[in-house]
Amino acid sequence: MNVSRWPKNASFPPGAPESFYNWSCRKRGLDQVMINGIGFLIILGCVFGSFIIAGGKMDVVLHALPHEMMAIGGASIGAFIVGNSLPVVKKAGKGIARAFKGPRWKEGDYRDLLTLLFGLLSTFKKGGATAIEPHLDAPSESPLFSRYPRLLADHHLIEFVCDYLRMMTVSFEDPNQIEAAMDADIEKHHHEELAPQHALQMMADGLPAIGIVAAVLGVIKTMGSIDQPVEILGGMIGGALVGTFLGVLLSYCLVGPLASKLLGIVEDESKPFHIAKSAIVAYAQGVPTQVAIEIARRMTPTAHAPSFQQLETALDEAKDELSAIPA
Repeated sequence: MNVSRWPKNASFPPGAPESFYNWSCRKRGLDQVMINGIGFLIILGCVFGSFIIAGGKMDVVLHALPHEMMAIGGASIGAFIVGNSLPVVKKAGKGIARAFKGPRWKEGDYRDLLTLLFGLLSTFKKGGATAIEPHLDAPSESPLFSRYPRLLADHHLIEFVCDYLRMMTVSFEDPNQIEAAMDADIEKHHHEELAPQHALQMMADGLPAIGIVAAVLGVIKTMGSIDQPVEILGGMIGGALVGTFLGVLLSYCLVGPLASKLLGIVEDESKPFHIAKSAIVAYAQGVPTQVAIEIARRMTPTAHAPSFQQLETALDEAKDELSAIPA
């Protein structure tokens, strides 16, 4: 398959080779990094460009920048480490990378998830616990799961689906209890995923105040040179104000936007869990398998939801492949 000729917005065929998914993921990740880079260039260009056009002297800013950045950056990073656990600090670093790369889930992934759920529920309905358990015990070796390498890479989601289907094989079949348990599980996972985002947002909220601390230190330094000429004092005061400027700029134009984007990504990546829950709960309520998948499709984000016809085509292909899997 010549992936270089695949249309940018086209859905992926079920069971496409892993290299195909990896290529598309890298390409769209690079697109997202480029968009973020353009955004930051616009910020810096407009802020400093307007300053220069107005007659501002960049040498004052550049002279104060290293030590002001040291004070603000060091204080904010130190406070971040003190205020958060080591796992949250590590996740925050990964969260910044996620914010640059953008959401992992694409349109083809949602369609693949619905098709996978159809295959699992159909197997469960046809053969009961005996038929489904081998797939749940070793997803990486299952012909049902192995068709979707990008879904297999999401270990939390695969464990979530397998655990609740496995529980249904041991008579945990009350739809209300299943739904309550799944909701609690999703909420716990969502809370854990939001911890680094919350920490970054707290850091963004504190940066303006840390900028004021740096500026006050600059004023103190200036007061120690009060006997100097006015032009020297003016430059020193201007350098001190760079601290306030940097604190506000870093807060509202760097860390804050990254925290906001990470929040959106975490929200987006929680949706597959709700989709899986909708399908499994509907199945537990006795709804026909294909109807349960249609209910789950309506939980898919509008921008990524396959149409009814697209999903029907994918399910028809899945039915053919299910019939070819040994019982």
